Amino acid sequence: MKNILFTGLALAALTFASSCKKDQNSNDTSFGQRSTKASYASASALPVQTVSGSITTNTTWDNSKVWEVSGVLTVTNGATLTIQAGTYIKSTVNTPNVPNGIIVVQKGGKISAVGTVENPIVFTSRYKLGDATKAPAPGDFGGIILLGKAHVNTGTKYIEGLTGTDYAFGGNIEDDNSGTIQYARIEYAGFNLTTDNEVNGLTCGGVGNLTTLDHIEVNYGRDDSFEFFGGSVNASYLISKAADDDNFDFDNGYNGSITYAVAIADKNSTHSLSGTNADSNGIESDNNAPGEDATFSLTPKTRPVLTNISIIGTSTLVKDANNKDLYKFAVRNRRGAEIELYDSIITGYPSGFVFDGTTPGASVLDGNDFHGFNAAITPAGTYAGNNQVTGSPASAFGMSQPFFNDGTVNLLGAAKGAFPTSTNWAASWSTL
Repeated sequence: MKNILFTGLALAALTFASSCKKDQNSNDTSFGQRSTKASYASASALPVQTVSGSITTNTTWDNSKVWEVSGVLTVTNGATLTIQAGTYIKSTVNTPNVPNGIIVVQKGGKISAVGTVENPIVFTSRYKLGDATKAPAPGDFGGIILLGKAHVNTGTKYIEGLTGTDYAFGGNIEDDNSGTIQYARIEYAGFNLTTDNEVNGLTCGGVGNLTTLDHIEVNYGRDDSFEFFGGSVNASYLISKAADDDNFDFDNGYNGSITYAVAIADKNSTHSLSGTNADSNGIESDNNAPGEDATFSLTPKTRPVLTNISIIGTSTLVKDANNKDLYKFAVRNRRGAEIELYDSIITGYPSGFVFDGTTPGASVLDGNDFHGFNAAITPAGTYAGNNQVTGSPASAFGMSQPFFNDGTVNLLGAAKGAFPTSTNWAASWSTL
């Protein structure tokens, strides 16, 4: 059973250089978000429009008001939800154990959420937008779910975290299009229906490769930041910060490409547990769940292609009050999954890259830098390409200062990872 561990450490201010689960309605706010460039004051002064139910015709949310999502809002087959640049979205007040503030784009529906560098679209906690009754916390906003018609290795499936037949996904249309999300932040998201049955920051179920996903940040969420169940959608310029569980999670035959993505750990965030042990990973990849096929041989295989990824943990091992690790694996490849990983930086976790019960032969690791406090790669061996492997202490691999809890962060300077050219693609629109 997974639970959530809260640490009781205070947070300091951050600026980016160059400038299962516990009830999601918990009042425990023992950590807070570090200061960012983003200002919520102007949005807090805007009128609020509450929306609920189903969107059945083309609909636009403009930036002249804050849009407040009540319950589960569904964009149905044939409809498109357009969100203007600079728009802020929040949820109504949560009721314990009731899904709220969740936007679901059904099969055949679309979202067009196109922000800009200076005017991103922000899905966030209501407590960042004029409601000062308590501090923002994971689970204040529900999350975004895209459901498509591309492959899933179990056939048609129903998305986790919700109940009912309205949330089916999967098919055989690889060039399906669920719309566009660009220059957007998803903050304090997540909902836990039951153990191992959660809504993430951004969930993609059977999403096709004509869908556009880039320049998206998920921060301070409950459960995973990004999860992909099958499908072939490609994504780029992704940021996961202070994830509770996994930063990037792949399942059920996902075989798209992710390029230029960074995950940054914050030891003061919430942390998922399996029983009493750490279960927070940088990347977790499974072919399928044991209940779907105990041999983990369903096809097509889960095989994400990951290029220029930075998975940044902590500069020293971090323990809880019982002297147990708060984090587990930087990359966990298990249950029959395969993976391709190129030109990436992995550092700051107890274990670096782990083939957990899977054979490494079908996977490709090429040109990466691996670190783990206990082991950099398990099992040890020779893999394709020139992979650099090192032990404790955590290596910066050319980055000036990558660790979130060690002061001002500077991820630039490395020849690999998410910022290989020292171009800060996260500037202005994100909280980095």
